[in-house]
Parts: sequence; C-alpha cells; structure tokens
Amino acid sequence: MAGVKLRVAITDDEAPARNRIKSLLEDVSEMIPIELVGEAENGLRLLELLEEREADVVLLDIRMPEMDGLETAQHLQRLDEPPHVVFTTAYDDYAISAFELHAIDYLVKPIRLRRLHDALARARSITRIPLDVLKDVATGARTHLSVHERGKVQLVPVSEILYLRAELKYVTIRTAERELLIEESLSRLEEEFQDRFVRIHRNCLVAKDYIESFEKEAQHDADARWVIRVRGVDEVLPVSRRQQPVIRQLGKKAG
Repeated sequence: MAGVKLRVAITDDEAPARNRIKSLLEDVSEMIPIELVGEAENGLRLLELLEEREADVVLLDIRMPEMDGLETAQHLQRLDEPPHVVFTTAYDDYAISAFELHAIDYLVKPIRLRRLHDALARARSITRIPLDVLKDVATGARTHLSVHERGKVQLVPVSEILYLRAELKYVTIRTAERELLIEESLSRLEEEFQDRFVRIHRNCLVAKDYIESFEKEAQHDADARWVIRVRGVDEVLPVSRRQQPVIRQLGKKAG
C-alpha cells in the first residue's frame, strides 16, 4: 500500500557490506518508502533483533560465522509472521542454482541499485520459503535447533543437547537444564547430525560426547537390560538389542 514503509533488516558479517547496503537503501527510499529496523553481523544477532522489532524483509548474507544465512532462514520460518528473505551472496553458485529453481530472490555482490530496488519492490510477492527447500539447499548441519514458544523462537545450541527422543508427533530436546518440544522427524535429525548423535533405540538419539557409560541394569522379575547413563542428568536410557553392538563400538565402558 502506498505510503506504508517497508521495514528492512540487514544481516552481513562485514561492516563495509552493511554500510554499502544502507547507502543503497537510502537511494531506493526515494522510490520505495523504507524503514531500516536494524542490522546484525550474523544470524544469532538477527534473531535477537527480531524479538524486539518486526521486519517485512531481511537482506540475509549466506556466508557468516556462528550462524549462516541458510540456517537463519530456517529459524525465521518458525516465526508467526516470518519476514520475506532476500539472500545476498558473493560466490555460492550451488545456492544460486537452488534459489533459481525455487524462485527465491537473491542478490549477487557487489549489489547494484536496480537489483536491490527490484527485489524490494516485489518482496511482498516473494513466495515464503518452505522449510524443506531450505534444508535441501543447506550444505551443512545446523548449529542450533529452534523452538517456537509464545510467538518467539528459542534457539537451542546443538552442542548442549544430551539426547533427542521421539514422542508421538513431537521430538523432545533434552539439555542439562530443560526439556523442549519440536515438530521434526527423528530420522531427519539423525541424518543431519549423524556425526554428533547415535541412535540407541528406535525413538532415541543420544549425543556421543555425553554418553557416560554403557551397562547392564538388573530388573525384578525380568531379564537384565542394557542402558546408557547420560552425563549431566540423573537418568538412564534403554538400549535396544539391535543397537547394542553400535554402542560397544563407541568404546564406552560396559558395566
């Protein structure tokens, strides 16, 4: 609607790149009403910014430390009203091909004024990016999992997750401090984080670094069962017969 400002956020790890985009936005604002709601140096900072201020469009660099643009976009889609994403990139030919295939807008650096104008002009008509598309385009495992609670996105560092357990249509994320629920496939999580987690049961993945011991637990009126003790929590998790050889191969001490 004419006169309504398009709220834009910039995310790029390089200050000169952010400054160039801000300068270009000033030029574009002569044709399209724009409000710069803020800037961030990586995806984590952007998500913090969007907790305080809403944006209609995010100009999102692909290659950034701590959390890159592709992972950030996945977390953004969990917001109640996710902003439109326009990726910026200097050299990722693979990502560009994928974006073209799915009609997702992107800008190649150095960004030109006309291209920025055109991207912002059509921002409201850009198709929301399906999570499956973003996951297929991403070339590495996420650094965080995102949980949507009370209209906000909570980020859980994958390095702090002790185990992931499927329960009905949800997966429980267990850290030393808390439990959270996400709607993701345990099988897909296993595929994405296979270097970090190992399946111990059909419904449970455990972080290899947090396995304290693998031991046999006696039970009254029943055969003993093999369990895993997890560092950081006072509980044991059962290991299925099928997965017992896998756990032994990890070199964990059997009690």
